[in-house]
Amino acid sequence: MLMPLHPECEFIYQLEKEEHRCLQFIVAQANRSHEGCRPFWDAVVCWPHAGIGDTVHRGCPAVLSLFRNNTGAVSRNCTAGGWSRPFPPYHIACSVDDDIPESYFATVRLIYTVGYSLSLVVLAVAVLILLLFRRLRCARNFIHIQLFIAFILKSTAVFIKDATLFSSDDINHCTLSTFACKASVVFCHYCVMANFFWLLVEALYLNSLLLSSFSHSRRCLWGFSLLGWGVPVLFITLWIGSRLYFEDTECWDINENSPYWWIIKGPIVVSIAVNFMLFMNIVRILIQKLNPRLIQFNNSSQYRRLTKSTLLLIPLFGTHYMFFNFLPDYFSINLRLCFELCLGSFQGLLVAILYCFLNQEVQKEVHMQWLRWQERSYGVVSPAAKGSQMDTPF
Repeated sequence: MLMPLHPECEFIYQLEKEEHRCLQFIVAQANRSHEGCRPFWDAVVCWPHAGIGDTVHRGCPAVLSLFRNNTGAVSRNCTAGGWSRPFPPYHIACSVDDDIPESYFATVRLIYTVGYSLSLVVLAVAVLILLLFRRLRCARNFIHIQLFIAFILKSTAVFIKDATLFSSDDINHCTLSTFACKASVVFCHYCVMANFFWLLVEALYLNSLLLSSFSHSRRCLWGFSLLGWGVPVLFITLWIGSRLYFEDTECWDINENSPYWWIIKGPIVVSIAVNFMLFMNIVRILIQKLNPRLIQFNNSSQYRRLTKSTLLLIPLFGTHYMFFNFLPDYFSINLRLCFELCLGSFQGLLVAILYCFLNQEVQKEVHMQWLRWQERSYGVVSPAAKGSQMDTPF
């Protein structure tokens, strides 16, 4: 549901956890017979006790499946001189080279950097368009702007986090424990959480548009703002306090088996579930509204336009999150990396395109402003510009 901020550190963490389990196993086996080959940890796999002449087979460690889908196995012979070398070697049996972890995560980082960069630029342009044109100012676009800003902050938080942790090759970011590091993680978690809650606000607003025809008051917009920006502050503050007093380790980015992680994860899981239910409700309402027997002529184009924008956008932020929502955080990390870091980095770009640049009202207003600029610059009055004075986008 929420990817680790530094998945390469999770790779190291999983190996360390396996090593700890192996060492506990070795201690438990210490009082048994010492004949044959003793159990040991070879930095990848835990090998059990074996008698001389035995051949032990061990499957490739699960953590390596992050880089290759494999079901390979490695074997060792127990001889009078001790354990033999593994055969076939790990890089052959498990189809993993020594440099794959580093190159794999470098590729993932490059993809999401490109995605967040494009999203940041396009979202910033979209916000400027909605703010500069007075005729586009309404409750709906106010919520769109907040969502765009949430995506912008999320992209910015990722860049700040990377700049803090990867500014120098000499920094071991997996064990780094500085104020700047923790602050960047806190800011990143807040932006991600705010992003989810503004997606929830969008779904709530769309439901309210379909269920009622009243205009949303300023008080209602303040309530949406409190939900989108204020609620994440509350949970992030509680999480900071729990980490400071009970789990002040590393950069606060390792959350496996941490009960305090649910202070952040729990509300996001609930928001995704509610979002999905709202999406299903919107689909149900639209099917009813678009029934040719029930629809009125005056509202048909409005509902069809709303149907198009709704059905294009809501699956974008609901479907794949629901897929991972109730699964463990470290289930299929490879798939999570693709969806939540790589494809997820382009989500803001797609939202800006669907909500702003493909919006007919925005296109019309930009076109009118362009015609007026031509009129002021060259004295050319377009017939479309003359007729536009009576047009209103809402």
